[in-house]
Amino acid sequence: MAGDEFIFDVQTHMLDPDGPWRQRPNGGQRTRWLSSRGQGKCGRGDAIDCYASDQFIKDIFLDSDTDMAVLSFMPGMPDDNPLTIEEAARTRRLIEALDGEHRLLLHAMVVPNAGHAGLGSREVERMVRAVEEWKIDAWKVYTQWGPQGRGWWLDDPDTGIPFIEQARALRVKTIATHKGISFGRFPPKYARCDDVGRIARAYPDVNFLIYHAGYEPCQAEGPFDPAHTGSGISSLVKSMLVNDIAPNSNVYAELGSTWRLWMRNPTGAAHALGKLLTYVGEDNVSWGTDSIWAGSPQDQIQAFRAFEIAPALQQQFGYPPPLTSARKAKILGLNGARVYGVEPKLFRNKAENDGIERLRADYRNAPRPDFESHGPRSRAEFGAFLKHSGNRSG
Repeated sequence: MAGDEFIFDVQTHMLDPDGPWRQRPNGGQRTRWLSSRGQGKCGRGDAIDCYASDQFIKDIFLDSDTDMAVLSFMPGMPDDNPLTIEEAARTRRLIEALDGEHRLLLHAMVVPNAGHAGLGSREVERMVRAVEEWKIDAWKVYTQWGPQGRGWWLDDPDTGIPFIEQARALRVKTIATHKGISFGRFPPKYARCDDVGRIARAYPDVNFLIYHAGYEPCQAEGPFDPAHTGSGISSLVKSMLVNDIAPNSNVYAELGSTWRLWMRNPTGAAHALGKLLTYVGEDNVSWGTDSIWAGSPQDQIQAFRAFEIAPALQQQFGYPPPLTSARKAKILGLNGARVYGVEPKLFRNKAENDGIERLRADYRNAPRPDFESHGPRSRAEFGAFLKHSGNRSG
């Protein structure tokens, strides 16, 4: 399904195949994990090359309809992170060299619990340098992760609060925090969203982007039930409710990996999106894909363009009106643009014939995608899919 929406992916990833991380103690484990993922089978001799900058540019800007993207980070300290700020900035320069200077924004990774007490001086220095030298656009944190195997809360007086105060002092007041999709060997409680409402109430001038929207793949998504809110998206909803955070305030739900996983469960997707639109707000659900971990995001874009919440679910659970093209356009790009101070119309005027757009137009005369969208691709295939799945549609 085609569309002309402004598409702004606020969570993308890549790595440096030649970075020092591969020689670190956990480098082999990370290499095996990345090599086993779908993108790691792109056909290159070294599977890790499938996540390099040239593949990133191709997957995001040539093989998909994405207009702008934010490049984010995996958890890790600078000396063993698979993506360094230097390599991220180099990728941005590659895109700028194609006359696409406004297409890629950057996060800076911060580890507030790297020190023994308070925000360590090295992290403070890195934050200052990220703003002054690298001109970053937002911060990325993982509350469940820490170099000593310990997590932290956003409102922890020894870690979270000093970090947020430093972010405010540096005038970069957008914070993307990984919540949900918990890591097996780290404390799962810090992957919950308990602290989101508390910190949003304490700092109404800061934008909190909740990456993955708190979603836990091992937990089914149903309607919001106040009696069952231990984890998942319902933990985000509860945290906002008990702290009186109104929809469309300073909490944003991001869909990276969550939407890709929901694509195989339309009913779960309907409940998840219904809850987010109701409690987080239709102006505060932001498009993200976690690409290029699973290759180009184009299949995710196409699936979202076609998705609808069943009227029966809307009526039974009070979910918002249908996902009109206007509401989908908000999620696909307009909401994220507002957070990052991007003017879509101005972008379109600049990008109409920039280097990326010319390259994209030429490429589409003979595309060479490295991905294949899975699932039904025609009415006949969809009918066969429904028959095979017991007619479980959402």
